[in-house]
Amino acid sequence: FTVGRRNWLFSGSPKGASASAIVYSLVETAKANGLNPYKYLNLLLEILPRYSVEERSEGIEQLLPWNPQVRKECSV
Repeated sequence: FTVGRRNWLFSGSPKGASASAIVYSLVETAKANGLNPYKYLNLLLEILPRYSVEERSEGIEQLLPWNPQVRKECSV
């Protein structure tokens, strides 16, 4: 977290810090699951806007890093 703490110094606001922490968490989770973080974030940003608010809670399972389809598309 020392490197992260230095990078978060310029978040600018609590909301900015929260957004940075979310992205950091997604990147580290992708790495821990053997995925390319760029491909994984790109996949999330392409697919999530297509879901309505009601569909997101049900469809999120399809976007988790251990989902076989996600692993196929985003493997290192």
